[in-house]
Amino acid sequence: MMFAKCPRCDLNYITANERYCKVCMREMKGDAAQDEIEMCSVCSENPALPGRDICLFCLKEMSGQASASAAHDSSTDSEETVDPRSITSMDDVSSMDEIPEVDNDIPAGEFEQMAGEMSSLESMREEEADDDDDEDEDEI
Repeated sequence: MMFAKCPRCDLNYITANERYCKVCMREMKGDAAQDEIEMCSVCSENPALPGRDICLFCLKEMSGQASASAAHDSSTDSEETVDPRSITSMDDVSSMDEIPEVDNDIPAGEFEQMAGEMSSLESMREEEADDDDDEDEDEI
C-alpha cells in the first residue's frame, strides 16, 4: 500500500484510493473538530479550564487556602519584627575572640558507612546503565 501526502494540506498521508486526508475531509464538509474535554486533575468531576489542568471550583478553593495561609503568615511576621536599632547595636564579627565549635550529633563512623552506601549505589547505577547499553546493542 502506497502512501502519499494530502494534496490540500500537504501534512497528512493518504492511501492511493483517497483524495484527501480525514482532517481535510472534515474541514471541507464543515464539521468542526471535536476536542476532547479534559477533566479536572484534582476532583475529576468538572471540566478543566483552558490552559490549566484544574477546574474553576478547585482553583478558587486553592487560591482561598493560599490567601488564608498568606494572611496567617503575615500575622506571624508582624509579631517577629526586628527593631533596626538592635541590629546596629550588635558587635562586629571582628570583635569576636574565636568562633565557637559546633558539636556534631552524628558519630564519625557513621560518615564512613554513609559514604560506602553512596558508592555502592553509584556502582549499581553504573551497572544498570551498562546492562541497558548491552541490551540496546543486542537489539540492533
